[in-house]
Amino acid sequence: MDIGTQEEMSPKQAPGRARPRKLLLRALAGERTERPPIWLMRQAGRYLPEYHRIREAAGGMVGLCNSPEHAVEVTLQPIRRFPLDAAIVFADLPQVAAALGQTLDYRAGDGPVLTPPVRSAADIADFLGVSRLHEELAPVYETVRQLTRDLPPEVTLIGYAGAPWTIATYMVEGRGGGPSEHAVVKQWALSDPEGFQPLIDVLTTAVIQFLGRQIEAGAEAVQLFDTWAGILPDALFERWCVKPVAAIIAALKGKYPGVPVIAFPRGAGLAYDGFAEATGADCISLDATVPLNWAAQNLQRGLGRCVQGNLDPQLLAAGGQALNAETDRILRALSGGPFVFNLGHGIIKTTPPENVAALAEQVRSWTTPVPPHPLGNHTGHRPPSE
Repeated sequence: MDIGTQEEMSPKQAPGRARPRKLLLRALAGERTERPPIWLMRQAGRYLPEYHRIREAAGGMVGLCNSPEHAVEVTLQPIRRFPLDAAIVFADLPQVAAALGQTLDYRAGDGPVLTPPVRSAADIADFLGVSRLHEELAPVYETVRQLTRDLPPEVTLIGYAGAPWTIATYMVEGRGGGPSEHAVVKQWALSDPEGFQPLIDVLTTAVIQFLGRQIEAGAEAVQLFDTWAGILPDALFERWCVKPVAAIIAALKGKYPGVPVIAFPRGAGLAYDGFAEATGADCISLDATVPLNWAAQNLQRGLGRCVQGNLDPQLLAAGGQALNAETDRILRALSGGPFVFNLGHGIIKTTPPENVAALAEQVRSWTTPVPPHPLGNHTGHRPPSE
């Protein structure tokens, strides 16, 4: 069923709440916008030749992440090239692990390496803690502050962090790049959940504080990346993915009620809608495997949520007619409700920049169809039509 011309699915604005003016913020608030806003995960990075020059000048990835001057520059690079509606602060997920007490390094062909790996409750007690968190992450906060001054006024600034489970996989495995079955972290979490729980607890506290400081520095929305959510069995998905993210969102909403939260439980499959309902995320970012009609009916219509996604990054790298056709299919399927166009994961390094330009232009040229009848202002909780 082509639902691109179905009636509007966006929930009503809360009474007395001023409508945010930036296109992305309007979509995250649950509004069906005149066209979907577009930004792309990993839009700043290795596929851009100018990025490599800045990374080399910064002395590598650690230097790049810890230098506000350089991090601001690489965050701005895709905004200068492409007509995107948001910038996401340039940082790297394992920086939180390093701020808690591990040593972070980047090795050619091996990605981020964290030492010593966390392998026991004793390790958690012995060398992890939040006492130096903000001192270690101060460069990220300064990057956010500078971006609030340097971004074009129509571009939304997004802060970000990894979710506790995904950061924990890096900390326990000792690495974040390359192939991995995550055997060490899964065996610990499965066989000794009470011993593993303190690691999730300290990460939950750290992520709340980290995102809060980004918001105070000027981030207008934040995204939680749970890249490895899909590797857990159902019962542990609830404990290690859903509950920590719900706690983080509740804490942020309690202190910063006007700041929307995007959550990305990659690989969650049929658990996407339960995750959305339990966590209270304003927007759910979809990986490329999620069926579009299911997302429209269960997330947009059923829960009244904004969805984000979900073009396969390999199609963006391939370009041409295949990219054009799939982009059109996604736009038709999801523009019936609040929707942010994005990828199903981050841009891959072999992506030609001209493909990104073509994608952005196609999305920006889209006009959301007008609802065919005056029922377009319902709250988004109406059952799907037969």
